[in-house]
Amino acid sequence: MTTKSDVRAIVDALKELYPDSLCSLQYEKDYELLFAVRLSAQCTDERVNQVTPALYARFPTLESFAQADIDEVGQYIHSCGFFRAKSRDMVLCAQMLLSEYGGRVPDTMEDLLRLPGVGRKTANLILGDVHSTPGVVVADTHCIRITGRLGLTDGTKDPAKVEQQLRKVLPPEESNNFCHRMVLHGRAVCTARKAMCGNCTLAPWCKYAKAESGRQTPPPL
Repeated sequence: MTTKSDVRAIVDALKELYPDSLCSLQYEKDYELLFAVRLSAQCTDERVNQVTPALYARFPTLESFAQADIDEVGQYIHSCGFFRAKSRDMVLCAQMLLSEYGGRVPDTMEDLLRLPGVGRKTANLILGDVHSTPGVVVADTHCIRITGRLGLTDGTKDPAKVEQQLRKVLPPEESNNFCHRMVLHGRAVCTARKAMCGNCTLAPWCKYAKAESGRQTPPPL
């Protein structure tokens, strides 16, 4: 069982390892992050960052997005996949932000979930990165995988359950940055293909690493 002191040690180790816990999606305006997260579904952040400069140059304001031709938006984001649904969501989202929220990105889960294409993962990221709301958990694939290996969750793959379980154990003021650091750690060390436990700072507190170490210990002669 992971104790409170274990959780604090994991949080502190990650802070030391990844002091800059920034979202890897590049943006300047709040709504640009909202759109970038939508584009990142089934797509890499690297690809999204390659696409968005030209997209935001063609549609430099929320008003221009709201008036945009959906097919034209789709041409700019084609390489991100699912471009028809994503372009439609972005245009409709821009229209809704202007008509119902005065052009501002909402700061509550309830309002964010009303926006086209926005689920809990996106809403939590916006609440954390844009509005600095404490206690948010962005349960992406890296976070789900690594927290399960660490023993911070029961190993479920259900994002809603992971979010719920992590909210109970993570310090609210650390949870958003913790999730960003999970992404960084998942790309560098604890990958989906292989957990490099021998090179992992978190191994002393990791349920998976301890199990792997036990399997690799040769039997007594």
